[in-house]
Amino acid sequence: MCGIAAVVNWGDVESLQLMIKRQEHRGPDDGGVWHSTLADGSWVGLGSRRLSILDLSNAGHMPMQNQDGSVVVTYNGEIYNYPELREELESKGYRFRSRSDTEALLYLYEQDGVDCVRRLNGMFAFAIWDQARQQMFVARDHFGIKPLYFTVRGHRVAFASEAKSLLCLPGFERRINYKALHQYMSFLWVPDPLTMFDGIRKLPAGHYGVVRNGEFTVTQYWDMTFPPAGHDFGSCNGTLVRELRDRFDNAVRSQLLSDVPVGAFLSAGMDSSSIVSAMSRSVDRPIQTYTITFPARYRAGEMMDDPNVAARTARAFGCHHNEIVVDSDVANLLPKLSWHLDEPIADPAVIAAYLVCKEARKSVKVLLSGVGGDELFGGYRKYVGHYLARMYQSIPPFVRKEFIEPSVLRLPVMRGTAWRSPVRFAKKMARGGSLSAEDRFLMDSTYFSDADKADLYEPGLKEDVATFDPWSLHRQYFESVRNADFLNQMLYVDTKAFMTSLNLTYNDKMAMASSVEVRVPFLDWRFAEWVAWNIAPNWKVRFGRTKCVLRRAMAPVLPAEVLSQKKAGFAAPTDYWLSHDLRQMVDDLLSERRIRQRGLFSPITIKRLIDAHRSGRQDGASQIWQLLTFEIWMQTFIDGSSTQVAQNDFVNNVVSRTSSN
Repeated sequence: MCGIAAVVNWGDVESLQLMIKRQEHRGPDDGGVWHSTLADGSWVGLGSRRLSILDLSNAGHMPMQNQDGSVVVTYNGEIYNYPELREELESKGYRFRSRSDTEALLYLYEQDGVDCVRRLNGMFAFAIWDQARQQMFVARDHFGIKPLYFTVRGHRVAFASEAKSLLCLPGFERRINYKALHQYMSFLWVPDPLTMFDGIRKLPAGHYGVVRNGEFTVTQYWDMTFPPAGHDFGSCNGTLVRELRDRFDNAVRSQLLSDVPVGAFLSAGMDSSSIVSAMSRSVDRPIQTYTITFPARYRAGEMMDDPNVAARTARAFGCHHNEIVVDSDVANLLPKLSWHLDEPIADPAVIAAYLVCKEARKSVKVLLSGVGGDELFGGYRKYVGHYLARMYQSIPPFVRKEFIEPSVLRLPVMRGTAWRSPVRFAKKMARGGSLSAEDRFLMDSTYFSDADKADLYEPGLKEDVATFDPWSLHRQYFESVRNADFLNQMLYVDTKAFMTSLNLTYNDKMAMASSVEVRVPFLDWRFAEWVAWNIAPNWKVRFGRTKCVLRRAMAPVLPAEVLSQKKAGFAAPTDYWLSHDLRQMVDDLLSERRIRQRGLFSPITIKRLIDAHRSGRQDGASQIWQLLTFEIWMQTFIDGSSTQVAQNDFVNNVVSRTSSN
């Protein structure tokens, strides 16, 4: 796990070193740069910051060269089938100088060229300079677990693990991408490949790119596929569920490859519990597990996992369990996390992810996470909502529109009670229950509606995004799997957009902020493909229950209370923070004067939103958090001089500007 950078004809050694220094948190164990001036006068360079996981010696130093120096690699990630690849390569005469997977990648490229990426099972983003072909080859793993940002200006191209590194390039001007802002105001995050920075994009998951003769071309090498609707999956019998559990155990076992301690996130949920269960069958020592919780005053009305269930699960598997009680200074933490995230992400689970990784780093360097289980097996409530909506649409339209929907939409928001989440779900159903399945799914993923944004945006921003559909990428994803069952269509869209651009992004950034590697066994692409083609949709979501086949497969190995837990999620007490710890920050950063200076949003609309939320007339916590997160990001990355990129400078300036208003 590392931070990488690569440049072609942009900047010099000093700027490359600065790009790598900005990622020091990603790899505190080692670092280096390699560069070369070519015969035509062009310049290439690679840089790395290393978090040592496999082969802790200097033999794993990067950038790494092959035997004759003709191929050089900088690499971020882990290749879990590295032992098999090494054995194959050694049988063909390659002689290894290290025990690192980096060297296997280097020789595999020598042997297979760009097709090497099709042989890899792992999480990765890398750049390889090929002297003989005079080309830069870059790639990102199948699901986009590891990030890779890039910017192109004419014949100059640069890549990095974090967008902030690209801000170090000479002549790069920091500006907002207004299309990305339009997407962010819809979803809380920006879908790949756009970023909030104009001129910086992300290489999409499952793609590679080649820079040759000053041109950058991108190619897709893998994508998730599903059988057509009506496909005969056969019965969900004991043989199938045993094979599911065995394949999952193999995926977990392969990701235990490490020369440093490996632990695991553990919530009350089935995904993380399944991972810990599989780990316990593969190792002969107690597993370090980590659960995050909040003081009782934070928990009212919030859907959070029960830490007592996690503790009992840990005891059942003989784990060394760590419960982390979070009572932090969130107002001072937010600017720091904004710097690490690179992009505004308005999911408060970011805070919990950072704090658990920070605590875990005291005893482990690697954590296994359950990210991906919901997208593979249908774990989100909105998937059940799809089937409920189909039943709802059997009610005569007049009854729905004249009686049911107005009554539901008039319900009080029930903040501070256990009814808050069910009421929010009921209102989403009322707003979208009469829409088409695709439009209902998109509406369910939206926080500021079209009408909301029409009120929120100032005329200039409205004009900039007037012809841009923020759901255009989602619609393309739906079209890619149009022949599949609609549940699988939803799973595909969430895998491509929600999971990659939100969950995997903030997990990577928050883990790396603490110099921790997070691995995600559910996203072993071979396992995921098997699930897609062997598990029928009606065994994922069945009779109003999510993840049915996974529950059945794990029933022999998990405590009964884990199997019966309701979906809670990696939550944080947003409402409490906005009402207490962050109240002054909201008043300062979302004040009429500051909003008017930005010129993007209507100060009157924002004030009306905050007032309605505080009075209890409306549940606007997500939208206020969204606006607050964006303003902090603006102060972190857009305000100030173009050379101001150091974390401490950013954070101190944001905090001081906040406290002085």
